[in-house]
Amino acid sequence: MQQELIFHQKNIVVAVPEDRSKRSVRTFHGFTRDLHQLAKWLNDCKIETIAMESTGVYWFDLYTILLDYGFEVYLVNAYHVKNVPGRKSDVSDARWLQELHTFGLLRGSFQPDNLTRSLRNYVRQRKSIIRQMTKETQRMQKALEQMNIKLNNVIRDINGKTGIAIISKILEGERNPKILAQYRDWRIKASEETLIKSLEGNWREEQIFNLQIAYDHYLFLQGQLHQCDIESEKVIKTMTRNSCSNKKAGKIQKSKNNPNFNVSQYLYEALGVEVTKIYGIKEITALTIFSETGINLKEKFPTEKQFLSWLNVVPNNKITGGKVISSKVKRKKNKAGQAFRDAAGALWAAQNPIGDYIRRKKAKSGAKQAVVATARKLAAIYYKMVTEKVEFDPRYITKNKEEYLRNRLIKLQKLKEKTEILLNEYTNVA
Repeated sequence: MQQELIFHQKNIVVAVPEDRSKRSVRTFHGFTRDLHQLAKWLNDCKIETIAMESTGVYWFDLYTILLDYGFEVYLVNAYHVKNVPGRKSDVSDARWLQELHTFGLLRGSFQPDNLTRSLRNYVRQRKSIIRQMTKETQRMQKALEQMNIKLNNVIRDINGKTGIAIISKILEGERNPKILAQYRDWRIKASEETLIKSLEGNWREEQIFNLQIAYDHYLFLQGQLHQCDIESEKVIKTMTRNSCSNKKAGKIQKSKNNPNFNVSQYLYEALGVEVTKIYGIKEITALTIFSETGINLKEKFPTEKQFLSWLNVVPNNKITGGKVISSKVKRKKNKAGQAFRDAAGALWAAQNPIGDYIRRKKAKSGAKQAVVATARKLAAIYYKMVTEKVEFDPRYITKNKEEYLRNRLIKLQKLKEKTEILLNEYTNVA
């Protein structure tokens, strides 16, 4: 039998079939003790499947408790069931969900397994920490600029070896630009004289204080980022324990924001293919996608179409009378889909087939449509590699490009022939 849940921060409204209980609609509080009472009551009502509306983060605790009690739980998108007939209330919502679920009209949202959920938490937290580190870097730059220290104009990254060394010495009390310039790394392209000039500033105590606060917070966040990497490695190591391979993945991609463990090797052991070979898919991008989808991609998304639709990189076609009346990409958040879009957006200047593709789509449909279309192509390649265990082959993309160029040449030849015919007719008439 089916049962439905409508809940928010304080209360949870539960509706069961009327023949299962004298009180077919009940309200429970959101405390842990009440959640267990709710689950026991459902057991007494001999409920087997449950549909619950996803509202913020309030659904998570009840969702896990119901799974522990052995129920089959459908987490339903509230957008799909928002048109409740009659007056809007939690009771009518619960009754409406119960009716829809009884007739099998509800689809459960994708939910990862516990290990994947843990990895996803660490990866998302890592991204949040990086955003906070960026803000602290901007605050350090602002404090230096307020003192007319032009360090940011001389070195590319003030969080690099040279920048951190100079800032730490400034905070220790050093003000001599010649002494500060001695901490430059040999890779700095600017001359020593230019660096000395950039360090001649108007030293102000309040801005030194701001610089100290931002610098300390940056170092603290750096330590938290390292902790996230440690926990992420523990989880991904557990996920790959049963599928470890003696083979090694390709060369590690070095990047500032990449984790400090061998992501490529772990992903290769988990998926059986090197997804980081796909154009635009860096280690951190691949880790984000993996943390959102998990290992058994084919089991969760039996077809490529379902996977692309879940990623929100294909338009939601509305068809009536055999005609497409609307074809737009939905506005919804999807971390994995956004990762593919970020990967696509990094290929504007890339000299490879995918780079050619996104530039061609931009000329035809605009930048936004080009990014979505390229993200769809990257996601399709990822799905094929992971589900069929085939390595990335650029020749397949090149083949598609050659086919496009052949078709384009045929169209141009036909256009030329039509133009010549029209020109001859105009000449004869004249």
